[in-house]
Amino acid sequence: MAQTACALHILVKHEAQALDLMKQLAAGANFQQLAKKYSTCPSKKRGGDLGEFKKGDMVPAFDKAVFSCEVMKPFGPVKTRFGYHIIKVLFRT
Repeated sequence: MAQTACALHILVKHEAQALDLMKQLAAGANFQQLAKKYSTCPSKKRGGDLGEFKKGDMVPAFDKAVFSCEVMKPFGPVKTRFGYHIIKVLFRT
């Protein structure tokens, strides 16, 4: 079972915006460009890159999604106290 992951994310305030971003990603939009343009997280400067982190480091709903979704495929929206996340896991180890 994976203990670490590396992921990108886009954080927005409203579910409708997150769903719209998922549609754009499904149509071929660049994840990192969307993160830079729309994300409210400071990681937006790095295209949403959260780097590598350990299981349990993130809030529970985000953590569960990261360690269960398909790698390299945008997933979401995932609701946390911060808002709605679109997640793209780059790898798990």
